[in-house]
Amino acid sequence: MKSWFKWIAVTVTVAAIAVVAPTAAQAAPYCGITWGSLDKSAGSLSPDPLVNVRAGQHNCFDRLVLDLDGAPAGYTVSYVPAIGTENGELLPLRGGAFLLISLQAPTYDAAGSPTYSPANPAELASVNGWRTFRQVSLGDSFEGYTTIGLGVRARLPFRVFTLDGPGDNSRLVIDVAHKW
Repeated sequence: MKSWFKWIAVTVTVAAIAVVAPTAAQAAPYCGITWGSLDKSAGSLSPDPLVNVRAGQHNCFDRLVLDLDGAPAGYTVSYVPAIGTENGELLPLRGGAFLLISLQAPTYDAAGSPTYSPANPAELASVNGWRTFRQVSLGDSFEGYTTIGLGVRARLPFRVFTLDGPGDNSRLVIDVAHKW
C-alpha cells in the first residue's frame, strides 16, 4: 500500500512541476527575438535618394535592405490590410500579411533623373521559396516619398533600423522573424 501512495505522490509532484515550470518555448523567445509587430517609424524627409533594394535570408529572419545615396531617410513601417499607391491603386502582393514601407526619400535625384528603376517593379528582390518573405514590390515615388510593399507569410515580429555606409551612403534594414 505504501508503494501505491509513493507512486501517486511522485505522479502528482511531476504533474505539478510540468504545469508550473516554463517550457522551452515559454522560457525564451524564438531566437531571442522580442521585436513585436507594431508600427515603427523614425527620421524625417531626406533628399538623398533610394538607389537599390536587396534581400537576404538569415537563420531566424528574412532581411530587406534599402540602399540610400546619402544620409538615412525617415520611414514608417507597418502592417496594413492592403497597400495603396499615391494614385489610389492597390498594390497586389503575395502573402498572408502586408508590410507598408513608407520611405521618406525619392527614387530620383534633385534633377528628377531616376536613381532606382528596377527591371520589374513587382519583384524588387527574388524571394521565391523563402521562409517569411513572399514578395517585394515598388508602389511609387512621389514628392520625395517612396512606397514599397512587402508581402510576408503572416503577421510576424519585425524590426527596422538604419546603418551608415558604405562610404557616405546609408541603409534602411527591415528584418521579419520566421516565427513568434
